[in-house]
Amino acid sequence: MHLLDSELRNKEEWEAAGIELPKFDREAMKAATRECPQWVHFGAGNIFRAFPAACQQKLLNDGVEKTGIIVAEGYDYEIIKKAYRPQDDLSLLVTLKANGTIEKTVIGSLAQSLTVDRQDAEDWNCLKDIFASKTLQMVSFTITEKGYSITSADGSFRPDVKADFEAGPEQADSYIGKLAALCYWRYTHGAAPLALVSMDNCSHNGDKLYAAVDAYAKAWTENGKADSGFLEYIENPAHVSFPWSMIDKITPRPDDSVKKMLEEAGFTDTESIVTSKNTYVAPFVNAEEAEYLVIEDAFPNGRPGLEHAGVMFTTRDTVEKVERMKVCTCLNPLHTTLAVYGCLLGYTKISEEMKDADLVKLVEIIGYKEGLPVVTDPGILSPKKFIDEVLQIRVPNPFMPDTPQRIACDTSQKLSIRFGETIKEYMARPELDVKSLKFIPMVQAGWCRYLLGVDDEGNTFAVSPDPMYAGLAEKLQGVKVGEPCNVHEVLQPVLSDAKIFGVDLYEAGLGEYVESIFSELIAGKGAVRAALQRHLAEA
Repeated sequence: MHLLDSELRNKEEWEAAGIELPKFDREAMKAATRECPQWVHFGAGNIFRAFPAACQQKLLNDGVEKTGIIVAEGYDYEIIKKAYRPQDDLSLLVTLKANGTIEKTVIGSLAQSLTVDRQDAEDWNCLKDIFASKTLQMVSFTITEKGYSITSADGSFRPDVKADFEAGPEQADSYIGKLAALCYWRYTHGAAPLALVSMDNCSHNGDKLYAAVDAYAKAWTENGKADSGFLEYIENPAHVSFPWSMIDKITPRPDDSVKKMLEEAGFTDTESIVTSKNTYVAPFVNAEEAEYLVIEDAFPNGRPGLEHAGVMFTTRDTVEKVERMKVCTCLNPLHTTLAVYGCLLGYTKISEEMKDADLVKLVEIIGYKEGLPVVTDPGILSPKKFIDEVLQIRVPNPFMPDTPQRIACDTSQKLSIRFGETIKEYMARPELDVKSLKFIPMVQAGWCRYLLGVDDEGNTFAVSPDPMYAGLAEKLQGVKVGEPCNVHEVLQPVLSDAKIFGVDLYEAGLGEYVESIFSELIAGKGAVRAALQRHLAEA
């Protein structure tokens, strides 16, 4: 079985293999989309195929919508040319269930795939026609947070961005530059309203997208490369909106075990493609079952009925609350805990850690006992049920090949949000005692122990990349596992750094406690496990 429209006609063969097919007429969908395009998505990666494309398929299956999605790739054109068009823009979604089973669905909601390439005149002109259409309602994005960056480390505009500013809309060639040019084309061809919706996993994502596009609009109107009204068009949310969103779904690189299961079922399009930009794509995408997409309901030209596919539309304030719930309490802190102690205890898969009773109890206490009392409750999602799903279904999923080593990357940049906000809440509320926190400080002590690059068995390991690692390693260089040292002298410069922890841990009343835990963790071989068990027994 191959991913081709012609092969999907043999429905019995696909059904016998347990693969669900689209329930709508793809040719009718494509025709409707050509006549009245509604949704363009920039970013043809796995998260798009596993989530937004699957949502639109449900709407098409149920008759809620008639048009499909036009996907546009602006970073790696080979994805379109090698992984989309040869398969008639079809893909196979493999949903990985925590009980070890999989669901297989052919995703056929894409009406067209395009490259955002000025040198490809056919694709570029097609995008211009789409952006000129008054029926276009939404342009969404999964291009990663760095895709919105137009500045260098020192805050100045990148050289390619400066060149775009001078070149104007007709010649701009960076990713955001081409997007801004298409928006200008829309402005000069009727100025119909539009929503530009970032679905990337970063806080206040709509603001990041707005800042990038607005910079182009300002530069072009100021230097006469664009009509003066273009800036007003971009900056007026009644014309162009930039909703915030929160997305949560894990779509790991195609897994060999899943590939084998597909081949055994008779599906033959399983070979991965590695592009010249080192992008890994395959005809199938595997993803966890859980998914959340919460979007600020700000669509000046209307929108698809995605609420019928489980997408939650709400206010900007509620989107921020959902983000804080996930990042500060219900998911990210638990991931960091498992990353730190997983590395120290020799684990290489997060799911395997959830078979360790000590680690399970540790994250349960941090989530339910220390986090929930100060959680930001968004109202539209239950924080407790969210944690239940994380700890009982998502993290233990044996199909999810996530590693503590990957999650441990850049931890110095994460601790202030993932734990510091909770500590601040305990400090601010008179009914709470910050010193009652016993296991969040244990993660902070564990991270300092992790920075030594020695596991609980005394074996060295590679500390995951972190922008602050070199300086921190220098501060900790005198610490040896099993040897006495002046812990306060070593840790005071680290634990007092509010840029890392969100607060000065000594001023918060936790510094000395973290020092005492660290002393236990470096006592010798097996000290990490012993300290965990000792403190958990007292909880």
